[in-house]
Amino acid sequence: MNAAIIFGLLLALMLTGMPISISLGLTVLSFLFTMTQVPLESVALKLFTGIEKFEIMAIPFFILAGNFLTHGGVAKRMINFATSMVGHWYGGLGLAGVLACALFAAVSGSSPATVVAIGSILLPAMVRAGFPNKFGAGIITTAGALGILIPPSIVMVMYSVATNTSVGALFMAGVVPGLALAAVLGGVTWYRAKKFDYPRQPKASAAERMKAFKESVWGLLLIVVVMGGIYTGMFTPTEAAAMSAMYAFFVAVFIYRDMPLKDVPKVLLNSANMSAMLLYIITNAVLFSFIMTNENIPQALAEWMLGNGLGVIAFLLAVNVLLLLAGNFMEPSSIVLIFAPILFPVAMKLGIDPVHFGIIMVVNMEVGMCHPPVGLNLYVASGITKMGITELTVAVWPWLLSMLVFLGVVTYWPDLSLSFPRMLGMIS
Repeated sequence: MNAAIIFGLLLALMLTGMPISISLGLTVLSFLFTMTQVPLESVALKLFTGIEKFEIMAIPFFILAGNFLTHGGVAKRMINFATSMVGHWYGGLGLAGVLACALFAAVSGSSPATVVAIGSILLPAMVRAGFPNKFGAGIITTAGALGILIPPSIVMVMYSVATNTSVGALFMAGVVPGLALAAVLGGVTWYRAKKFDYPRQPKASAAERMKAFKESVWGLLLIVVVMGGIYTGMFTPTEAAAMSAMYAFFVAVFIYRDMPLKDVPKVLLNSANMSAMLLYIITNAVLFSFIMTNENIPQALAEWMLGNGLGVIAFLLAVNVLLLLAGNFMEPSSIVLIFAPILFPVAMKLGIDPVHFGIIMVVNMEVGMCHPPVGLNLYVASGITKMGITELTVAVWPWLLSMLVFLGVVTYWPDLSLSFPRMLGMIS
């Protein structure tokens, strides 16, 4: 009964158009003051201890690094490098877009940032080269979602905060699925380009490829700094985030010199605004999780599922449906922070690995960002392409369908996610 009241109130507040963070806060406060005897002192203590986590510091640093890279010309050089490598294949510029999104995802940690950085440069070039606008829009909208699966990923940090799962293990678990999904999206791009005989670029010479690599190497080195540092144990994921922010600043301002020093305060302010918004959501989500636990809702759900004989297969199917539906009206950070504390205890009782469950949630977020009516990537791509949401929905469906198939593979094949961190000794 209490669960129905909590979720009913939350849904009613969100339907008024109220931001998710404020909806969460009002739901919690309304329930606390009217339906429980929980002392306010314990709420204040939970609020303080809930956000007093070292991992949360990674979020503003990764946002800052992504903003420096987005404004600092790194995306343009990555696109040139990707084009020199695969531009001569069918749909070459489209394949270059998928590769560039994968590379930029590995340094930015954000899907919208990847869509904006790669799409704003590549889409006009694709149209000039003779590709239909829909083809380019479909590629960038879906490939941009790689930003939250290929590490570093802000959404993975959110999941870690919500469930106390190792961020380093989650990052390493995202590598193989991220590369596999990039290959799937690239395969769809190549097939459709060959089917409709879309343009191909002249094959780049070895000298041209080397030149493009040298120009992009400073951006690519950030992947080595972040992943190499975590893998070797040189620094934690949070320290890696701080390193990536400093490195991105140095590259954008002093090496590529695409960003004058006078623009740095503006980037810092934008990053602070984004960080504050996410941290406010986290704060309210911590209270929401506290209420859920206090009312024994996750435990009751777990007991009900186990009592009715629902096994791992049925539970994971239900999780996918629930998260895909949530993706219709919420953005990834909010979905993870609200649903992870509820679903995670059930997953643990069913013996599902916490890292594998995290990757399932992240892939669901990726799909949710690309499907209507309110997929975040659709809106970002709409702003770049000047296409309507309905038109964009038609454009993305071949890639979106392949992502749904991939979601099924990731869900029921745990080794795809777990083999790499297991090999590194991060999980047993």
